[in-house]
Formats: sequence, C-alpha cells, structure tokens
Amino acid sequence: MQKITLQEVVTRDGFQIEEQFVTTEKKIELINRLSEAAVDKIEVTSFVSPKAVPNLSDAKEVMNGINRTPGVTYSALVLNLRGTERAAECGVEEVNLVVSVSNTHNKKNVRRTTEQSFENFQEMMDYLSSTKMSVNGTLATSFGCPYEGDVSEDKVLRLVDQYLELGATGITLADTTGMATPKQVFELSEKVLKRWAYLPLALHFHNTRGMGLANVMEGIRAGVTRYDASLGGLGGCPFAPGATGNVCTEDLVHMLTFMGYEVGANLDQLIDSAKYLQDVLGHEVPGQVIKAGKITDLHPISE
Repeated sequence: MQKITLQEVVTRDGFQIEEQFVTTEKKIELINRLSEAAVDKIEVTSFVSPKAVPNLSDAKEVMNGINRTPGVTYSALVLNLRGTERAAECGVEEVNLVVSVSNTHNKKNVRRTTEQSFENFQEMMDYLSSTKMSVNGTLATSFGCPYEGDVSEDKVLRLVDQYLELGATGITLADTTGMATPKQVFELSEKVLKRWAYLPLALHFHNTRGMGLANVMEGIRAGVTRYDASLGGLGGCPFAPGATGNVCTEDLVHMLTFMGYEVGANLDQLIDSAKYLQDVLGHEVPGQVIKAGKITDLHPISE
C-alpha cells in the first residue's frame, strides 16, 4: 500500500480560531508530543500580526522552545517579508505562503487581491533564495468560496503555475470552508498531477459538511499522498464564515491504518495527545476515535 504523509496543523490552524489563548508552555508540550508520535511535518505557528491572530502572538517563543526530532519537518505560515525574516531567525525549515484563489476571500483575509498577493510574494522569494528554507504555496478556497461560490479550475491551475514560477517546491490545495465534494477533489487533483507529475501536492480539507475523510480517499485515488490534518479536528479560518474544524488527525490515521496504508505516525500516541489537547482546552474536540476508541478496542460480553 502507498505511504501517506501526514502534515499536522493543530497549533496553527487549530489554535488560531480558539476563543482562549493556549499558553506557550502548553503549545510547546503539544508539539513535542506530536514530534514523538512521528508525524511527518508540523506547521508549528504563523508569523503574522498579533493583532490579526492574537492566539499565535508567541510564535517566536514557541518555535524556539520546541524539541526538534530528526525526520520531522517544522514549518510556519508567513504572509509578508517581515514574517519571513522572523521565521528564518527561528530556524523554520519550510515556510508556507497562502493566497486565496477567490479575490473576495483574499481581500477579507489579507486586504489584497490575489494578484497583489503574488506581487508581494516576489520580495519574499528574493529573500528566501539566500536561505535554506523550502517554500510551500497554498491556494485557499481551491474548491469553492463562501462569497463567490464556484471557483474556476483553470484559475487554480494558473495559480499553481505562478507559484512554481516563483520557486515554490510544493503546493497545497485547500478547501478552506469545507465546500469540496469527493468527485470535485478527484477531478481537480488528477488534472494538477497530470500537468505536474512529480509535484509534491498536498490537500487540506475541513470537515464542515462531513465530507473530509471521503475527500481524502478521492484524493488518494487521484494519486495525492500528502494531507494536512489537525489533532482533535480543531481548526477554521477566522475570515471565512462557517469554516469549522479540519480533518481530524487521529481519525484520519485510524482510517488509513486499518485500510492497510503506510502511515508513519503512531496512532496510540496521537490518541493520547488528543486527550491531552482536550484537557488543555477544557472542552470536547470534534474527533471521533477518542470518543469511540479504535475498532480493535473490543468490549467484554456482559453476563
């Protein structure tokens, strides 16, 4: 069976929308737990304005405080040159650039049109060319926009090309508000991989309408082997109405493991980490496996 690469986003995408501020120490503890569970990549934080995303205002302290496990890639989201410089100062291995395919959503998110964001990326890429950091380009609202509705596949393909021309080494297609359908995921993913056969393509799904895991399976059928997921199913964009949690990490690993796919992350450690996360937040998380247990957790027959 295929090897599926797991990219954990809970301490960035998950925490950015929480009402409470999770302390720096608890963020570091959670990231260390995820590293020990052997996820492939962790998007640790976001180097953006503390006014825009106050829950990630401790990005520098978190990045400098974590234990680095060999084999795990530590990335961060950046939106401008200053954020990129701060990420470099903290030893980030990969930066994640984000632009929305939808102009309306991009203006809501960063107060720029999509093309203006790409113009801004050029000076960031000029700086990054002198560093060892790799660059991933994310296209938000790739499968639909909560303001504009349908998104053109041709525009998605054109923007993938723009990212690659800039020098991005990987691409993520993001379903920012859970509007993707399995059929749509298969068709768009297949088109991207047919045009760029060796592209490290990742998919980022939200489970807003309950189709997250189904979308993953159609992505795999199209040939995509890299997936973002969030421990406990936390997450959501503050600038997109109704953007509830991401595909749940432990639920995804549970499904793939019992289907025979090769997944490097340790399921039991992820479940324990999800329980720790729930204790930290003081409320239930959307994940299902921590409630129901693994399918191998059998119960005694009552007399």
